[in-house]
Amino acid sequence: MGLGMHLQQLNLEQLVFRVIAALFAISVHELAHGAVAYKLGDPTPKAQGRLTLNPLKHLDPIGILMLVFFRVGWARPVQINPLYFKNRRRDEILTAVAGPLANITVAWILNLLSVFVLRLPVNGQTWYLLYTLLVINFQINIWLAAFNLVPLPPLDGSRILGNLLPLIWRIKYERIAPYAPLILILGVWTGLLMWVVSPIANFLIWIIQVLSL
Repeated sequence: MGLGMHLQQLNLEQLVFRVIAALFAISVHELAHGAVAYKLGDPTPKAQGRLTLNPLKHLDPIGILMLVFFRVGWARPVQINPLYFKNRRRDEILTAVAGPLANITVAWILNLLSVFVLRLPVNGQTWYLLYTLLVINFQINIWLAAFNLVPLPPLDGSRILGNLLPLIWRIKYERIAPYAPLILILGVWTGLLMWVVSPIANFLIWIIQVLSL
């Protein structure tokens, strides 16, 4: 097999693995949002069939393509009705944190598994593919968590920050919401968004490495 064909096959493998990883990551992310909201008294996620790891229930085609090719993407958001919450601010924060935290937890487990596989006294294509799949899943989960922690509507980071701000500042902060999609598009197009997401991702990786010692 020539080098060109090998690289082409490798790229195809990575593309398939990225799609698998992206579908898994968004499912974990949205299930966590829905499960926490349901636990806090909101029946909406369960009524809409979102308490599942079935990626078809969470799929946003454009968001998946963005996550696969640009490392920043999204799923179809779980609908939350905060009127059901006993402590609205606290419970909205907990619900928002749940998605990124679930991805970070999964990434930590994947990191442990990848280290375990790497240290096994075996070799071969099957083990190489397994290790590659674990690493790509780790990366996608980290990037999805990091992207969602950016404090820009409608990302989770904005819901966390918005509920931490005093009411008068929250009202002013939420005025950027109509412009947020344009800001995100320009950020991806120019690459400036990665200047924000990369430090968050690197910090999350550092935390996972510390926890894995």
